[in-house]
Amino acid sequence: MSIRFRLLLSFSSVVIVSVILFVAAAYLLSVAVTGDFRSISSFYRIHYSLHPLSDEEESIFLDLKYMAKHDPAQLRDADILESYDFQLKMVQASLIVRENDRIVYATPTLREDGLEKLLPPYEMGNYGIRNTMNLGSRFFSYAKFDFAFPDEAEGKGSIYVLRERSPFAELVRTLLPILIAVFVAVLLLTGLLLYRYVTRKIVKPLDELRRSAELIKEGNLTYRLKPQSGDEVGQLVMSFEAMRAKLDESVQLQLRYEENRKGLISNISHDLRTPITTIKGYAEGIRDGVTNTEEKLKRYVDAIHTRASDMERLVDELLFISKLDLNKEPYSFERLELGAFLRRTLGEMAIELEQRNVSLVWEMEESLLLHVLADREKLRRVIVNLADNGMKYMKDDPKILTIGMEESGEHAIIRISDNGPGIDAEALPHIFERFYRGEPSRSPNTPGSGLGLAIAKGIMDGHGGQIWAESASGRGTAVFLSLRIHTEHL
Repeated sequence: MSIRFRLLLSFSSVVIVSVILFVAAAYLLSVAVTGDFRSISSFYRIHYSLHPLSDEEESIFLDLKYMAKHDPAQLRDADILESYDFQLKMVQASLIVRENDRIVYATPTLREDGLEKLLPPYEMGNYGIRNTMNLGSRFFSYAKFDFAFPDEAEGKGSIYVLRERSPFAELVRTLLPILIAVFVAVLLLTGLLLYRYVTRKIVKPLDELRRSAELIKEGNLTYRLKPQSGDEVGQLVMSFEAMRAKLDESVQLQLRYEENRKGLISNISHDLRTPITTIKGYAEGIRDGVTNTEEKLKRYVDAIHTRASDMERLVDELLFISKLDLNKEPYSFERLELGAFLRRTLGEMAIELEQRNVSLVWEMEESLLLHVLADREKLRRVIVNLADNGMKYMKDDPKILTIGMEESGEHAIIRISDNGPGIDAEALPHIFERFYRGEPSRSPNTPGSGLGLAIAKGIMDGHGGQIWAESASGRGTAVFLSLRIHTEHL
């Protein structure tokens, strides 16, 4: 579930709950003002039976009761009754005076046909009746006093002081403060829950991001972030963590490059020092007249030429590998048939193989035709470097260099193996590093610059291929090249 949807759901819940509570309160209040809720009217009947009137209404009722006891004839006077009715109207009450079955006086709002039949009956002897009643659809609480008119033996009189009630309105008046309190509590609780949710799901991850960013600013790239969800914030955390890991990897790579650069300078200095020292020694011998014969002079000059050629080759290889690093070495790809290409390339090395007494063994089917897209000259350089490397380390006869080729899925695999002393397991992962020659010391007796395999790897990377080696001490070494097969329809 996305954060956008969660926030929408959370805020919608708050709004909906608030609207429901507001509508409920408004409905209860409107009913309290305009209507009645009969289903709960009985809830208040007992209460109204015991306390039908307010203090002001009770005071007026007692005055009327006193008049009924001492001068009941005045209760036939409409002016007096209207005066008392006016006082009752001021406190929202009403007055009814009944004589036998005839209504002597009734508050105008209560005058309706059949009113005398709806009133409770005359009960002489009960001087203080308090109860509730219904007049049509209206609900009243009342206090009644029954008395007798003195001038007529059969004159029965009743005084009613009534107050219209709405039980539901009373319920609302009672519960409205509670409802408001619940409304506020629900809002506060919902806001608290929403705050905790936003804090846990959004603020805390963002705070972790801020902390990680500050550590990165200080140079600490080891603080790892763990996403807690898969929403937008979780995706942001994962992206930030990927960026941190990439940055850390870049820094570590830069440190390794710096170490390699230092090692490269050291190795170059070592490899150049030996031929320079040799050239300098032979030049001083010539200058000092050591070469007093034609033969000795020729030997000194040949040695100087050989060492200078070694230096030139080293500089060329350094220049080439630097171009590979900077992606400034252009490639000219063409479609090659690997079998014919390998035979032609190694055929050009026949004289060198013969001079070193190396036998060449082919392990590939004549009918196998595999085509690849490759830069002819650069791939030739890889093959020559690998073959030369194999011949270089084979010391004991018979010296055998084996060339194989096979198809593996969408790739053509070239194998160049020798039966030399092999490579120790500890050294094998490092043979494609620059200037690495698998020896504890960089002896000048070991031919080569140590850049051949590094150049081969750079060229294979430029072809989108792979290069790897398999070897064991005392069992020879096999180097494999993998190139994608180029089909006719491509």
